[in-house]
Amino acid sequence: MPGGRSTALLAAAAAGLLAGLLLLAAGQGGAARGVWTAGTLPVLAALLLEITTSLRRGETGLDIVAALSMSAALVTGEAAAAQVVALMYSGGTFLEAFAAGRARAEMTALLARQPRAALRHRDGGLEEVALDAVGPGDRLLVRHGDVVPVDGEVAAGEEALLDLSAITGEALPARLAAGETALSGAANAGPAFELVALRPAAASTYAGIIRLVEAAQRSRAPMTRLADRWAMGFLAVTLALAGAAWAATGDPVRAVAVLVIATPCPLILAVPVALVAGLSRAAHFGVLIKGGRALEGLARGRTLILDKTGTLTEGRLELAAVEPAPGFAGEEILRLAAAVEQASPHPAARALVAAARSRGLTLPPPRAVEETPGAGIAGRVEDRAVVVGEPLFVARRIGAEVPDGEGGEGAVVVAVAIDGRLAGRLIAADPLRAGTGAFLAGARALGIERIVLATGDRADVARAVTRDLALDGLHAGLTPDRKVLTVLTERGRAGPVIMVGDGVNDAPALAAADVGVAMGVRGAAASAEAADVVLLVDRLDRLLPGIEIARGARAIALESVAVGLGLSVAGMVAAALGHLSPVEGALVQEAIDVAVILNALRALRIRPASARAAARP
Repeated sequence: MPGGRSTALLAAAAAGLLAGLLLLAAGQGGAARGVWTAGTLPVLAALLLEITTSLRRGETGLDIVAALSMSAALVTGEAAAAQVVALMYSGGTFLEAFAAGRARAEMTALLARQPRAALRHRDGGLEEVALDAVGPGDRLLVRHGDVVPVDGEVAAGEEALLDLSAITGEALPARLAAGETALSGAANAGPAFELVALRPAAASTYAGIIRLVEAAQRSRAPMTRLADRWAMGFLAVTLALAGAAWAATGDPVRAVAVLVIATPCPLILAVPVALVAGLSRAAHFGVLIKGGRALEGLARGRTLILDKTGTLTEGRLELAAVEPAPGFAGEEILRLAAAVEQASPHPAARALVAAARSRGLTLPPPRAVEETPGAGIAGRVEDRAVVVGEPLFVARRIGAEVPDGEGGEGAVVVAVAIDGRLAGRLIAADPLRAGTGAFLAGARALGIERIVLATGDRADVARAVTRDLALDGLHAGLTPDRKVLTVLTERGRAGPVIMVGDGVNDAPALAAADVGVAMGVRGAAASAEAADVVLLVDRLDRLLPGIEIARGARAIALESVAVGLGLSVAGMVAAALGHLSPVEGALVQEAIDVAVILNALRALRIRPASARAAARP
């Protein structure tokens, strides 16, 4: 909403104009001019102060024209025109502030939802504590309607129904079982449940979103800075035209009329309002763009570089197949292997445990566990000796040959031995994200000309994962510095680069790209900090609405500038030729400003064609 200063200036200007009109109607022309002069001076003083502050920062703009037009009108005795200009200028400032506030609605809503306290279990009761006092392991109560204060796990025996729409745009609530992770910032749409905190509030998902939103609101776009440079050119044209009109006619009022109709210019209104509206609209779809510069880069991107693990793929192993040896049952192999793997933090171990639990298998605790990190694990489950790991590790433990076999490129082969005999193999793989092919087709439809994979994984694994995808290039075995080199090379080949990644090793490449996109705020903090865009939900297809909105907002900004400048120049010519008085010029310019701002706000109504697909679970 507009600030108190802009509201007060608008009220003073409106009161001065109305009082002067009443005095004029009563036949008090001299008093009316005095009131109009007095009503203009506060706006002029505030404007001069703002211009001085901007000049100290090295910034210039068309506010100078507003000050010149008010001053010239007062000097030439056109007090009524000066008062109208003051009213129009303060009204334009008020309207711009209102439009900017409306444009930031989605981002402001994210900030307003930030919880300040949490209910923590302590000594058999509940206590309300400041969010900063919550630490890992604390047991919290999240009531119906409360915002989840920190990232945590749903406590044992509990279930949660969470509304994620404010941070991811997901329309349907998500139901979480005990042990599943609840993200901070989600709203409890079901009964109260208990949460075990995983990390402090400052390191939680929602705190990261808040930091990114605040950074986005502070940034300025290249288009905005370009508009400042255009504004100075327009200022020169305005002064030249005003001087020419005065010189040709000898009437300073003609020059005042030209100055008045150039105040202010659509350049200083349309661009920031349209870009901020675009940032806010993208946030509605779970795409946090850190500022106008990133939004412009996203709109201009022509090359898309994708990381593999965690970007094109899910970034986690899943059980793909169970291959039992003769005399063994597949379910029993998985149950015993997963039971002993409960003691291991290895990604393949987590995949086996998750697969067993999803099939409803009961996993007893293992005993006498011995693990060789990176190779395998052995232990006893229900008095049975179980060995799980790489085929060579299992072969050495049981003293028998274990065929390595083929699990497919990119797959992990896990051998299982039970009571000294080879029981079978479990195949785990990192699956391709669902809908990846449709995402790539959608990106090309939006004007992305070149799509490339850049991964640190082996070339054979990368080729296997992307075999059915229409990629224009594949770079494998890359170290972080070589990923940066790939970004720079691709930029020279096809134009501005959008790089998508999710790991610490992607951070340098994300920073080097024209626009770096991080997959989800739950990913590596380094990649989220280095990126210009963060997808608030861990889905690659969410990038498509972001690109559509960025391009739409940029197009609307340019359209507003072109139309607004054209109308302003036409009005200035009319004023120079004597067809518009200073008062009429001020009214015409205000109409142009209102039209420009309303057009810029159209960015809030951009409806991406890809939004429905992105919103589907």
